[in-house]
Amino acid sequence: MRGQTTEFTNGHGEEEEQEDEMMENDMYGEGNRGTGNEDDEDLSSNSYVSESSSGTSSSVVSWINWYCSLPGHEFFVEIPEEFIEDDFNLTGLNSIIPHYNDALDMILDLESEEPLVESQMTQIEAHAEALYGLIHQRFIITKQGLQAMADKYQNGDFGVCPRELCHKAFVVPCGLTDQLGKGTVKMFCPRCGDVYHPREAKFQSIDGSYFGTTFPHMLFMTYPTLAPPVHQSDSEDPNIALPDYEVYIPRVFGFRVSELSATGPRM
Repeated sequence: MRGQTTEFTNGHGEEEEQEDEMMENDMYGEGNRGTGNEDDEDLSSNSYVSESSSGTSSSVVSWINWYCSLPGHEFFVEIPEEFIEDDFNLTGLNSIIPHYNDALDMILDLESEEPLVESQMTQIEAHAEALYGLIHQRFIITKQGLQAMADKYQNGDFGVCPRELCHKAFVVPCGLTDQLGKGTVKMFCPRCGDVYHPREAKFQSIDGSYFGTTFPHMLFMTYPTLAPPVHQSDSEDPNIALPDYEVYIPRVFGFRVSELSATGPRM
């Protein structure tokens, strides 16, 4: 009996086990598929992790990219690190910016030799912004910088002239001084030749020295076709598609007001 039992178990046990497995597969097919989905979920989660990690790696942007992408910094262009690493381009700035070396290291994403506390980081970040602005003033009058700013000008990124008779001519940022902390950025209109405060409040706190007094005029000397014309022409250039330049003439009952009058024309 023991042998028969053993023979019975050995003879039919495998078939019963196979049937049990088949029944188990049928009964828990969804579960098995669920297990497969879990594997897929693991894979998808892994891919998500890789995407998030790659996203994290891509989101770890450089200081320059981060600074130029801040709200209110749309006027800035990204300066290549090669330009900043050239000591000749930074001549004299070490005597203007406190904690110059630490500020420069922050711009170039270099680790400081000594760990800094949060209060020091806040100060150095402010110095780094000022240093970048003064380097920006020098970069935008180079060939590469002028081209980058010309592209932004043609795209209308700097806005339009608030003067009604300029008919929405594009403007460029400029400073009334090259010295840090002496004034905020202004908008220069190449059509009327005057400067204005930026319309949006987010631009009104930017230091004017970050663009300087040279840039707007060098831009239109380098690219004279960018300057809007005074009179219309048949050219297909979009910059020439403006109405004729106009100067407002004060009149009283149709008669021009004398220039000697206190309310006479001043332009």
